[in-house]
Amino acid sequence: MTDQPDGSPDGSPDGSPDGSYAPLSDGRPDPGEVVWAWVPFEDDPARGKDRPVLVIGTETATDGDLLVRCLVLTSKDHDRDTAQEAAAGRLWMDVGTGGWDREGRPSEVRLNRLVILPAADVRREGAALARPVYDAVIAARAALDSDPR
Repeated sequence: MTDQPDGSPDGSPDGSPDGSYAPLSDGRPDPGEVVWAWVPFEDDPARGKDRPVLVIGTETATDGDLLVRCLVLTSKDHDRDTAQEAAAGRLWMDVGTGGWDREGRPSEVRLNRLVILPAADVRREGAALARPVYDAVIAARAALDSDPR
């Protein structure tokens, strides 16, 4: 598992976000899907939790295994603490509700923490993000990557 909290685009060869939208109910993680996987905590990678992640791309590892580029989701509302989160280097975007959350709670995606997981570590598909929402997430990540600050 690779974690890139600096907001670097992803693991694609040219360093650009994949951005393709191709959710399929085929049991495999596809861009645009919210899937569940064990994700390590940033401050202690030895610990973590099973959580929903948004698949934004896939790639093949040097050993031939499929890797999944993901952004972490949460049901915690960060709108009330936007400045505090930004000061800590965490940038969030609302993505609404979906089948990935049994309670139907609104979710947010962390734009600047890319997690790269082996596809074999993905536990289950949760649902697909609506295409306009997915496109907005990809555009927001691209804007972060082009921000000169």
